[in-house]
Amino acid sequence: MNYLQKLADINTFVFDVDGVLTNSNLIVLENGALLRQMSTRDGYAIRKAVDEGYRVVIITGGKSSGVIKRLQGLGVEHIFSGVKDKKSLLESYLKEQEVGLDTVLYMGDDLPDYQAMRLVGMPACPHDACHEIVELSRYISPYKGGEGCVRDVIEKVLRLHHNWLDDVQQEDENKMKIQEDLQ
Repeated sequence: MNYLQKLADINTFVFDVDGVLTNSNLIVLENGALLRQMSTRDGYAIRKAVDEGYRVVIITGGKSSGVIKRLQGLGVEHIFSGVKDKKSLLESYLKEQEVGLDTVLYMGDDLPDYQAMRLVGMPACPHDACHEIVELSRYISPYKGGEGCVRDVIEKVLRLHHNWLDDVQQEDENKMKIQEDLQ
């Protein structure tokens, strides 16, 4: 089964933060605060997925209140931070929510994601993930972490389900047909 067929089954997205939603670089301020950078295009895609009824789950080892506020602002309700055992947390969450493993895409970039990614139907990663994660992944985005990899996988799934721009495309096709009929 190719990766596009597998993407057609996805209704739940699970994302790591550092290295997936960010470029994995941290700016360390004198007071010890850590600054991260996120893509607005990834943010748009997350919001679109939430609005279309997909589950979006964040599992991160980090504890940034700024990251949590940003994701909550995008409509993400399931945010787990400070997680040391991502596999156990994911197993519990999916069981509680009655989500089938084959319907889950997990995008991670480094070894803390490895065991959790082995559980799901569609392990995916950014282009710059560590080699163990790349080897495990069924889909490797051509985009790096924090630079559009999240949008890439969400857009692919939503397009397969006709939830991206297909409604606009259908309207355009209908307008063209009407114009042709009038001629």
